[in-house]
Amino acid sequence: MKMIQKFSCILVAAIASISAMAQSMNVAPDKTIEWDVATETVDDSTARIVFSGKIVDGWHTYDTDSEMYPTSVEFSELSGCSVIKELYAITEPEIFEGEKVFFGDVRMAVDIKTESPDAKAAGELSWLSCTELTCAAPEYYSFEASFGDAGAAASSGKGFNWGLIIEAILWGFAALLTPCVFPMVPMTVSFFLKGSSSPAAGRFKAAMYGLFIVLLYTVPISLIILITRIVGGDTVTADIFNWLATHWLPNIIFFIVFMIFAASFFGAFEIILPTSLVNKSDKGSDKGGLIGIFFMALTLVLVSFSCTGPIVGTVLIKSTEGEFWTPMITMLAFSLAFALPFTVLALFPSLLTKLKSGSWMNTIKVILGFIEVALGFKFLSVADQTYHWGLLDREVYLAIWIVVFTLLGLYLLGKIRFANDAPCDHVSVKRLAGAIAVFAFVVYMIPGMFGAPLKALSGYLPPITTQDFVLGASPAQTVSAAGNQTVTATQETNKYDLHLPLGLQGYFSLDEGLAAAKKAGKPVFVDVTGHGCVNCREMESRVWSDPQVLEILNNDYIIVALYTDDKQKLDEKDWITTENGDVLKQMGRANSYIVRTRFGVNAQPNYILLSPEGELLAPIRGYDLSIPGFIDFLRSGL
Repeated sequence: MKMIQKFSCILVAAIASISAMAQSMNVAPDKTIEWDVATETVDDSTARIVFSGKIVDGWHTYDTDSEMYPTSVEFSELSGCSVIKELYAITEPEIFEGEKVFFGDVRMAVDIKTESPDAKAAGELSWLSCTELTCAAPEYYSFEASFGDAGAAASSGKGFNWGLIIEAILWGFAALLTPCVFPMVPMTVSFFLKGSSSPAAGRFKAAMYGLFIVLLYTVPISLIILITRIVGGDTVTADIFNWLATHWLPNIIFFIVFMIFAASFFGAFEIILPTSLVNKSDKGSDKGGLIGIFFMALTLVLVSFSCTGPIVGTVLIKSTEGEFWTPMITMLAFSLAFALPFTVLALFPSLLTKLKSGSWMNTIKVILGFIEVALGFKFLSVADQTYHWGLLDREVYLAIWIVVFTLLGLYLLGKIRFANDAPCDHVSVKRLAGAIAVFAFVVYMIPGMFGAPLKALSGYLPPITTQDFVLGASPAQTVSAAGNQTVTATQETNKYDLHLPLGLQGYFSLDEGLAAAKKAGKPVFVDVTGHGCVNCREMESRVWSDPQVLEILNNDYIIVALYTDDKQKLDEKDWITTENGDVLKQMGRANSYIVRTRFGVNAQPNYILLSPEGELLAPIRGYDLSIPGFIDFLRSGL
């Protein structure tokens, strides 16, 4: 009997042991790791998604580079952001059986570039957990992350254009050479040096003078932008910029103003501010200390207005194609260049003896007058394109520029004189060099009358689809900006009378494009563009025109062009009602709302790759003239 009881105990113990082993081999907890997700701001344009996990006792999981089953992240949504560093471990792993693993607690992260104030990401974290004897099935953790202030900070850098900054700086230096400004340079700096107790005090006052000039140009526009943003948010600020840059009224006003200023530069009349305003400012400069210096700077800004006004307008209008901070940054660049000589001359007063005024200043003013005429027609062209008036086709616009710059070349050769010009007995080497450059520019433009792409000017010219005549092509064709390739420009009939460049065919409604993509089984290439967008035309002429790019766009994508400045009225079924109850009936406003709320962008150009279901396939790409980079971008969506 005892033998039987002993045997029974052994059998029960064995069965219990086998059962326990079976459990340890086949049964795992519902979740081997409890995860939490959080976001951290790294800097103005970078955020971090941090995954913090608590691993069940007795289990371990693997590092991101494990050969067995690496822990990984797959994103289902990246809105207004992109990945700049894939998933990596913050916690130091341990080595277990030749593998890097984690026991207890683990922290991992993904670094994200934020490009929008409402940037967000969603996806799935996957991992495998094991014990010494067994492994659980692969597990998944779905997450969503928004970046808040990190995204808002990053939006300031979106669309940042160094070319625009350099142009603003050059305009700032050009303004110094105008007759309104140049005579005040030695006068004001000499005043500071004579009126100071020591050279150091004179340099300090001159530096403050330059600072006040910068503030007087930068602060007003910054206040306007900030107030509109505080009162109405990003939407109101974007709408104001959009209205300023594309509505017919401000563009016609700017065109007229530029023509008036050009006439003044040619010597027809003088534009001056009310004497009382200038006199009050000048009286304030008699006060001592920083207050007097401030009024000296204000006097300069007011007196020089007739020369700097149109230049400031040019800088600001071009910068409205960018993001929230762009107008402030471009105006800061302009004013720094404009104010810099006052500080430099204060530090090196001997340079004043080398600066001599003379007839050359009026020559500079006249040259700027010709440039004002040419640039003024850009505003008229923007209104013409956005409202489809058909006044300034490409060849008409080119004809005007060819005539304007031909006259400028003749002026430099002394063949044309204006009221304030001194007699010109001979042509100096400098004027001859200038004339050669101008006439070379004219010769470059002439083939454009017959359909040449003129890539260097593509941002300033109306699109080639407005060209009425192209040499060697039938009316149904146009010359591709790719060079020697001819492509059909006939577009499918569309109810809004819009056309894609370079003979490409596509859609002008996101919904229609997505529907076509589902039918064709192709991804969607969304072009966020505008009639008045200089950088858009430059991208089309210099990047899209590449044969490889054209081939991919033609064969592999459904193209959707979303014009954010077009003024055509939409059909009622296409109207959009915003969350505030506003009904958007105009194409440009509706498209601007779509790209701003759906993709987190409000600048032109931007390029977005979508699946037929509307999911983002790659980080959004902005203005970038790298052809290999653009090809890689397109291929990433395939």
